[in-house]
Amino acid sequence: MAQIFGPSSNPLSKLSIALGAMGLGALIAGAAAFYRSDYMTGVDVAMEQPVPFSHRHHVAGIGLDCRYCHLTVETAAFAGIPSTDVCMTCHVQIWADSPTLEPVRESYRTDRSIRWNKVHDLPDYVYFDHSIHINKGVGCVTCHGHVDQMPLVYRKASLRMEWCLECHRAPEKYLRPREQVFNMDWEPRQDQLSLGERLAREYKVQKLTVCYTCHR
Repeated sequence: MAQIFGPSSNPLSKLSIALGAMGLGALIAGAAAFYRSDYMTGVDVAMEQPVPFSHRHHVAGIGLDCRYCHLTVETAAFAGIPSTDVCMTCHVQIWADSPTLEPVRESYRTDRSIRWNKVHDLPDYVYFDHSIHINKGVGCVTCHGHVDQMPLVYRKASLRMEWCLECHRAPEKYLRPREQVFNMDWEPRQDQLSLGERLAREYKVQKLTVCYTCHR
């Protein structure tokens, strides 16, 4: 009976197995890179909104403080989205007839909220409290980026768990004085680590990395 597999079968089979393993590894690495890509995380992608609200104009241009619109950011888990009444404080006189602001005027007339699209949207299984971070000295720009330079708001961070853990494991790298939390242009006048370590002691900041901190 003739031999089915010739002498060359052994090296060919070994090469096939090696190439298959390399291909599988490349596929897994590619899938992991795609999962962390800006396309999947939405980083640097401006989300369409019912009204093209410009933070650059309102913050950098006319100098509104974050807390003027985000009323509960210092006291509650949710930063708060401004009611139409807040918008109409100015726009009943400024750009009062602009077609762009018709959804705002309609909301004001009908008392129906505008359905904004959430940019920094965490999964339902993640607990996050704005007030805790604000009162521990974490600046708005640390997580949200320079919104004062954004015509339309977009993510500057992936919001994935490993990104959160970078701060939770070494909060001293990111802390600032509480009075500078809402200052978009603040820069430390001394070494950040020395300042952060002092503020961590003063504000009683803990390195919380146990699962229960965020997954409740």
